[in-house]
Amino acid sequence: MDLIKSLFISASGLRAQNGRMRIIAENIANANSTAKTPEELPYRRKIPTFKSHFDREMGADMVELGKIAEDNTDFRSVHMPGHPAADANGYVLQPNVNTLIETTDMREAQRSYEANLNVIDSTRRMLQRTIDILRA
Repeated sequence: MDLIKSLFISASGLRAQNGRMRIIAENIANANSTAKTPEELPYRRKIPTFKSHFDREMGADMVELGKIAEDNTDFRSVHMPGHPAADANGYVLQPNVNTLIETTDMREAQRSYEANLNVIDSTRRMLQRTIDILRA
C-alpha cells in the first residue's frame, strides 16, 4: 500500500525535524554561555545533518538525523575585564551562536515538520475515505 508507505516516510521526516529542533534549541539555550576560565573554550554551535537510507521492508528512502557536526567558525570576543574567563587583555570568548540564524533555522524546521504532519493528515483522510467507500 502506497498510502501506508507515505505515512512511514512522513514519520521519518517528523523524527528528523524533531531532532533538528532539539539541536537548534540547545544552540539557542547556550548562546550566552561562557567558559569558566580563560583556558577553556565556550559552547560551540552544533549543526544537524541528515542522511537517507533505503528501507527494504518499506521499499522507500527514509530520512534520519545524521551526525551532529560542530561549527568551526571563530568565537566572538567581548571586552569584559571582571569576568572569570577574561584573558590578560580583559576579553572573554563567546559562543559562535548567532540567535538570528538559529531562529531562522528553527522556523524552517517547524515548517518542514508541519509539512510532514499535513502529509500524514491527508493520507489518513484518504485512507478513511477508502474505508468508507468499501463499507458502502
